[in-house]
Amino acid sequence: MPTNQMSRSSEPGIEQRESGAGGPAAALTLTASLLGFALTCLDASVVNVALPTIGSSFGTGMSGQQWVVDAYTLAFAALMLSTGAFSDRAGASRAYALGTAVFTLASMVCGLAPNLPSLIGARVVQGVAAAVVLPASLALVRQAYTEPARRARAVAAWAAGGSLAVALGPVAGGALTTAWGWRGIFFVNLPVGAAILVLLVRAPRSRPRPAPLDLPGQLTAVVALAALAFAVIEGGTAGHVALAVAVAAGAAFLWIESRQAHPVVPLGLFRDRTVATTVAAGSAVSVAFYSMVFVFSLFFQQVQHHSALYSGLLFLPMTGLIAVTNVVAGKLTGRYGPRLPMLVGQPVAVAGLLALLSVDADTPPVLVSLLLVPLALGCALTVPPLTTAMLDAVPAERAGLAAGVLNAARQVSGGLGIAVFGALVADGFEAGMRLSLAASAALLTVTYVLSFRLAGRAARRA
Repeated sequence: MPTNQMSRSSEPGIEQRESGAGGPAAALTLTASLLGFALTCLDASVVNVALPTIGSSFGTGMSGQQWVVDAYTLAFAALMLSTGAFSDRAGASRAYALGTAVFTLASMVCGLAPNLPSLIGARVVQGVAAAVVLPASLALVRQAYTEPARRARAVAAWAAGGSLAVALGPVAGGALTTAWGWRGIFFVNLPVGAAILVLLVRAPRSRPRPAPLDLPGQLTAVVALAALAFAVIEGGTAGHVALAVAVAAGAAFLWIESRQAHPVVPLGLFRDRTVATTVAAGSAVSVAFYSMVFVFSLFFQQVQHHSALYSGLLFLPMTGLIAVTNVVAGKLTGRYGPRLPMLVGQPVAVAGLLALLSVDADTPPVLVSLLLVPLALGCALTVPPLTTAMLDAVPAERAGLAAGVLNAARQVSGGLGIAVFGALVADGFEAGMRLSLAASAALLTVTYVLSFRLAGRAARRA
């Protein structure tokens, strides 16, 4: 669920030249920002349905298919810790144009990739560019709309664009793969990227602002995450070495962050139980949602032998309700606070995961499609309130930083979930699928209990 993704560059203290309270220039800026955000969300989900076709094209197994997804997701997540500060230093408009241009060129390289390593390398570059695009796009929306009510509506439209992209991802992936082959899912980015750059010509220029960069912390975070993903996906002796590297880099990251004046991840945030719980809940939701989209994309095609287009359409009932449910969750949060929708959403998602345990190769695909709906509803109900709870738990001046940490944690968890569950289904699909479902349900059950305890404490304080 991409809603409520924020970064440091969305903070009120970051001053750029404002374009006013609205008008044609602001509308063009919003359109450009929405399109870029939607592209980054789309590329996180559109590839899943095309994975079997990519695997056949390059003669690669499950590990190669996992890397096509995780190369993008992990680069996106890891670099997002610093790209808000980069956007500030370069200026949001300049950073956004650069990120969009690199993303578009990387998409072309993906579409032209002659082999799997070149495709994976281009996906890494896409992820890096997407990490620049996301915070800069939100910063541009903020500078275009200075009046709070107009800005709130603009941010809601921006977030809805991301939700719609996630919803359409599997369907678009299936349609494009059927019509043009798997390369079409990357080539379709080219005209959209070009359109964004044209729209940016009318956008006001943003003033650069000095912002600290924690390069040692960022570097060790990237090494730790990449090594951990390699260890899970590849296994064997090389995997054991990678795991040792991940542990060493992770320890170095914690050591650096505890001593940095401006760390990318302030460890002190996690002393607050609300912050720790919302990050855990957001991570569990991402594991459940993104990993199950990955697993069932393969299930529909490799186990039930459906076409890419039909497989994509089977996700439509699941993903089509996300944007609507996000809006409902936002309204419930505004009226009752974040506790109620969190305590409703997580059990609904758990129930959906447990219901999917009955699925096997002979289950009618339409029934599987309907059984995926409670998982999506529960996750979509949970994300907006947990983001609100996270932001309410920190001082206003740290809200952007906290939201950036939350979003990065969710993206990392989704990527690692795909790595782990992909390894499980590679050893026996249906058994691995059931173990993945059970593990996701267990994670959400734990975070539900933690959320319930927090809700009880909050109620007693009131």
